[in-house]
Amino acid sequence: MRNLFYLIVLLAFTSCAVSPMGQSTGYPTQASYEADPPITKSLFNDRTATISEENIQKILDGNYTLPKDLRVSLVKLESTQSQRNYYRNNEAYLKSQQEYLDLFTSKFGESTRVTKVSQIPDLLISRNPTFTTIREAAVRTQSDIVVIYSINSDLYAKYKLFSKSDIKAFATTQLIILDVRTGLIPFSTIVTKEFQSKRQDNELNEAEAANRIKNKAILLTIQEIGQQINTFLKK
Repeated sequence: MRNLFYLIVLLAFTSCAVSPMGQSTGYPTQASYEADPPITKSLFNDRTATISEENIQKILDGNYTLPKDLRVSLVKLESTQSQRNYYRNNEAYLKSQQEYLDLFTSKFGESTRVTKVSQIPDLLISRNPTFTTIREAAVRTQSDIVVIYSINSDLYAKYKLFSKSDIKAFATTQLIILDVRTGLIPFSTIVTKEFQSKRQDNELNEAEAANRIKNKAILLTIQEIGQQINTFLKK
């Protein structure tokens, strides 16, 4: 029985890793870590991937720059709220959309690299657009980059009672720049702004005041994004 006990102890010691000083550690040594090959690509089998592992490596390791001169096209992705017929037939809504477009056009026009700014017509954009369909539409309009943006705005919950106090709204604008030649996205941003005001005497009701205040918040986000874009294009 004593011999069996010594045999078990001996096997336990010999199973432990030995440090460079000859001491048993029981843990993998640094040499065993260094022997493992580095992981440089995904080891997951993703059948839904649209980019091959080889092309992922080329994109991440490659050098990329935008063209010096840029023809810009604008695409607005409509939210579910904005797609309702009520909004599409509403005069104030249509005017505000044109105001946003004009401000984006003005901001891009401030860059010396931008030679043209236009909007891709809705006729060229599918009801449920994808990056592929937007890119193909941009090719047909000979655009170098496509600016895709989405706007969401609303009143803060405690201000939805339309009391006589100030009405406070927020707006969030998301924007990306899609390079038509490569399909890469060299710039993206999300900006949220707030605006607070009271109902004016010339406004018929609280809803009209709320729309004005939400539009003001949206314009603040576009102003901020315009500054970011001009800084980016100067690099």
